[in-house]
Amino acid sequence: MRIGIDVGGTNTDAVLMDGSKVVSACKSPTSSDVRGGIIRSLRTLLDTSKVERSAIDYAVIGTTHFTNAFVQARDLNPVATIRLGAPATMALPPFSGWPAAMRSAIEGVTAIIGGGNQFDGREITPLDEKALVGIAREIKAKGLTAAAICSVYSPTNAAFELRAAEILQNELPELGISLSHRIGRIGLLEREAATIMNASLLTLADHVVDSFKQAFVEMDLDVPFYVSQNDGTILSAAAVSKTPVLTFASGPTNSMRGAALLSGLSDAIVIDIGGTTSDIGVIHSGYPRESNIPVDIGGVRTNFRMPDMMSIGLGGGSLVSVEGDMVSVGPRSVGYRLIEDGLVFGGATLTATDIAVASGLADVGDVSLVRHLDKTMLQRARNAIRRLLEDGIDRMKSSSHEVPVVLVGGGAILVEGDLHGAADIVRLDHGGVANAVGAALAQVGGEVDQIYVYSQVGRDNALQGARELARSRAIEAGADERTLEIVEVDEVPIDYVPGQAVRVRVKAAGDLVAGGVQ
Repeated sequence: MRIGIDVGGTNTDAVLMDGSKVVSACKSPTSSDVRGGIIRSLRTLLDTSKVERSAIDYAVIGTTHFTNAFVQARDLNPVATIRLGAPATMALPPFSGWPAAMRSAIEGVTAIIGGGNQFDGREITPLDEKALVGIAREIKAKGLTAAAICSVYSPTNAAFELRAAEILQNELPELGISLSHRIGRIGLLEREAATIMNASLLTLADHVVDSFKQAFVEMDLDVPFYVSQNDGTILSAAAVSKTPVLTFASGPTNSMRGAALLSGLSDAIVIDIGGTTSDIGVIHSGYPRESNIPVDIGGVRTNFRMPDMMSIGLGGGSLVSVEGDMVSVGPRSVGYRLIEDGLVFGGATLTATDIAVASGLADVGDVSLVRHLDKTMLQRARNAIRRLLEDGIDRMKSSSHEVPVVLVGGGAILVEGDLHGAADIVRLDHGGVANAVGAALAQVGGEVDQIYVYSQVGRDNALQGARELARSRAIEAGADERTLEIVEVDEVPIDYVPGQAVRVRVKAAGDLVAGGVQ
């Protein structure tokens, strides 16, 4: 048996699962106290299920803490940023294009020194090891605790980054170091930005992971726990402490994975309607479709893996505005204050939930408090909700063909009937906690994203090597070799580069090996 917990901005959802069966589920408002919220969820699951603690194998937690901390520029480390790419990359230094406030919060020491490779792994210039020793002294003088190292084309050849980390670690054994080839993809500035983000979160990651551990200790649950990452797979607690940035957008990813697992659909559009927003994404072969374009986080462009999704300002707490014959819904929302401000809960604010209850779509709160609402206004509000969702579906589809649409999240009560562009509308038992289900049933993954020159190694050899490397990385992360599958293979030719250079992405995934990893 396993536990899945997803800590969202409005609610914390939790499930206890026996295989693919939901044994117990709960939803509670998210609190500012990380440990306290998880303890409440664990206590509710154990009390309602009557399951012995010894029957639980492990737990998986999804969290928005790291995303929120970076976007709000709080609890971040100043970072020593070291680029291995002089003189080729001097024109655009680190932090180019960053918002001034974000740069001010994070920038510690910044340096560009000799190093880097060509697209095929050949050396551009030797690594300037002497300069690294000098940078280490500067880091120590400023009292910095985190560093980000980024080398040109390090996803193809990581030797310079590894050697630079070794030199810094010898000089500063306690320094937390993030290496770009473990974080981002091809594309120097975006990969560097993602690595800086990761380094800035290292202290917070230790604190959050420690809070998770304390919650399990207080509940007398002696089980390994994992944290879900944004590709639908899991990280060990130790790995999260080193790569917290890989949890960005794990909440919507959990919802999409949960929708796929609960519905049995491997290809569909998923709409997760929460208290404030609706996240619309696509599942392909049971996993979220990944974005192929740089992603903006807090005003900073990055290129590490993120689900291809869009968010619209529609949720259960969305404000409903009425001006004559015009009725609009969202994007402003009462959020977690819904149970205080919504009409059906005795408040004074008209929300989307009030529309659903008054229209007979949901049974929450006190329906007598919304019986006075005008039927024409209700119809116009429902039409406004429908238009928002249909526009989102149209924007996320890759063709004109209708596709199944799976509704999850507590706000799924807002949707009535069919939606244009949807072949079917699928509603799920336990769809309100699909994010926690996705966390509980998440697998272990391994990924390869690098450039191969087909004219040198041959296409078949390159793809076979990438598959084997993805499988070995998944096994190293804790996947059961017997359950491993290659779930994605993507080849993208690189323009204006000789020798049939192709960017190859391969992803493998499998169940967690019995006993887990730490």
